[in-house]
Amino acid sequence: MTEYHVAVDSLSAETGQTTTTYLGTVDQAHVDEVRAIAALDDSPRFVKEHRQAGAFCVLRDDGALDVYVPTDAEPYEVRQPDPGQAAEGFAKGGAVPKGLTATVGESGAESYVPLARGASGPAYISGAARLGDQSIGGAMDHPESGARFTWHTTESPAGGSYLTSIGAYLIRVGAEPQVIYDPATDKLGQFGPLNQSGRALKNDGARRTNREGKVNIQVEVLGRAATPWTNGFDPAKKPNFQKLLAAGRAWGIPDVWPAGKPPAYPSGSSSRSRSVWQEKGGHYGHSQVPGNDHGDPGAIDTAKVPGKAAGGDTGSSDSGSSSATTYTVKKGDTLSSIAKAHKTTVAKLVTLNGLKDADKLSVGQKLKVPGAASKPSSPTYEPFPGSNFFHGGRNSPIITAMGRRLVAEGCGKYRNGPGPDWTNVDRASFAAWQSKYSKAHGLNWSAEDCNGIPGKTSWDALHVPNV
Repeated sequence: MTEYHVAVDSLSAETGQTTTTYLGTVDQAHVDEVRAIAALDDSPRFVKEHRQAGAFCVLRDDGALDVYVPTDAEPYEVRQPDPGQAAEGFAKGGAVPKGLTATVGESGAESYVPLARGASGPAYISGAARLGDQSIGGAMDHPESGARFTWHTTESPAGGSYLTSIGAYLIRVGAEPQVIYDPATDKLGQFGPLNQSGRALKNDGARRTNREGKVNIQVEVLGRAATPWTNGFDPAKKPNFQKLLAAGRAWGIPDVWPAGKPPAYPSGSSSRSRSVWQEKGGHYGHSQVPGNDHGDPGAIDTAKVPGKAAGGDTGSSDSGSSSATTYTVKKGDTLSSIAKAHKTTVAKLVTLNGLKDADKLSVGQKLKVPGAASKPSSPTYEPFPGSNFFHGGRNSPIITAMGRRLVAEGCGKYRNGPGPDWTNVDRASFAAWQSKYSKAHGLNWSAEDCNGIPGKTSWDALHVPNV
């Protein structure tokens, strides 16, 4: 029977450092019990699988992290970040050499790493807790490809002290982003300076996706992709979230989603366009990065992330809602005059055409310009299959489609899924939707009306896509 080493990682919010306390060994029966407790719907503990074969971690609601590693496991090594440049001749707190930015290591000594070409933003966000030793990556490989945010979800609860337990987990498995954010508490943490690469993405072959862009500010948001964390989220009431966006804008990250809105999880798919990723700055979901297979952050609201741009742009994608036509540059044209003539913005033209220098236009150059908005097609919804359709043993893609809509409406009770089998979790989720719909329309439905078995009114109102 397999035995496991057990330890507890505690990440101090004050010092940012992790301390590990070894507790001894346990047997497989103990591990099975730990996993079973974490799987309970009302359990405050959640399992996160470790990258080391056979090992796993348990998030605790007190902010600590339980670590279980098989006693016969192969050694696990975390890739070391690039070494910082020595601060020879410069005292801590003194002048920073030109082209470098200061970062404070575990010993308190100050070292320096190269700034990205044309850098203009802050290395740290005011008020963000510094977690770990602040050395996570290195200089960017392709600063010419545009500054960007990449959004992840931790697949964990938000609120409480989970930010520190997730922080300890990310450090232990060597998958730190630059930033971790809790939308419930508006707390921010940083694992390293914004102009260093993170470690939360897989490479796309030989192309290091972590190092794509002038900056690639990766943000792990506490939440689950199946239930977008922007549901009920009000950016105006979250000052630290506003600081995060402001820091990105200072680095030149445009308020656009070049690959479109992040797809819903798990039903959505993304082309993960290599050309878009390598040519355009802006906001991306993990689900849109080439070489990666994760579906986070789910269908987050792109009116809230990144929010309305200063120039009046809503931050929506440049693809999908409108068609593009081609304009041939004439003598005397500027990007500003072209934008004005086509009732768009310079920023939109820069993004749409992947321009590196907005001041350099050539006569005869072909530019994409926004065309007339295309008329959206009428949506088709799954007709009500009848209340008798919903019973134990029913297996249908209609159930899956229904569950995804319930998740999108913030009524999903799923820990895993949804799936095609009708279960008590589906019923509980639909009951939550019936209650929500009833209250929104002043119907005052009784407990019998909100019993979780779909009726025609509540079903039609849910708008389940036709399968």
